Amino acid sequence: MELFKKIRLRIGKDILLKKVIRIKRDVYSSNFSEINSIGIVWDASRPAELGILTGFYHRMMEMKIDVKIFGFYPGKILPDQYVAIRYFTCLKRDEVSFFYHPVSSEAAEFINIPFDILIDINFEKHFPLSYVTILSNARFKVGLFDQKSTDTPFDLMMEINKPVDIENYLVQIIHYLKMVKNETVNTIDANLN
Repeated sequence: MELFKKIRLRIGKDILLKKVIRIKRDVYSSNFSEINSIGIVWDASRPAELGILTGFYHRMMEMKIDVKIFGFYPGKILPDQYVAIRYFTCLKRDEVSFFYHPVSSEAAEFINIPFDILIDINFEKHFPLSYVTILSNARFKVGLFDQKSTDTPFDLMMEINKPVDIENYLVQIIHYLKMVKNETVNTIDANLN
């Protein structure tokens, strides 16, 4: 069964690569004071972290920055605390295709939003979340540095000791984003061979 899952995942990655090859995007970093929107891609298998993300959401709202969180929960039924939060959308296991691609309209909508910043909190590298991060129309993508990965969708990578404390991770991201100057970084050919 594990071999079959690996084959499906490999095919899913190959299909994603064909989509990515056609994408070109301008990487644009804004001064933090000019940021209007942040998208967060989150591994929702750890419900205890929702409180940290809610606190981050409220801090950003105080600064007039709109935040949307897209999560992936590997179960069929969402935990009660995930339901009816207007800034949070969660993909369940049954909302991915045979090849692990998200098939919900919410996933497609999130991918198409041109966030100023996309923050990836997918430390376990769940493929449905990686799919969303890679295809996202965000202007600047931030994620965790991984020595093993030669291909990355990130424009800024954070190197933080594991296990990663997401509260510290978010604080560090905001700290470094405040250092970034306003400029077009470059055009990235999103070929992630």
